[in-house]
Amino acid sequence: MSKNNQQKANDHKANQANPNKGSAGTNPAYQKAQDNHSNQLNPNNQRYQGDK
Repeated sequence: MSKNNQQKANDHKANQANPNKGSAGTNPAYQKAQDNHSNQLNPNNQRYQGDK
């Protein structure tokens, strides 16, 4: 992996954990991570119910 791609991967990983407290909004990587988390926890979501 090139140094630039490594830096972008590190930034993305940091952004997923960073809610940007004190600002007017959230960064896109954090928001997508939160949306995915809530979808996985939602028992009514067909995509994450598994085989029954």
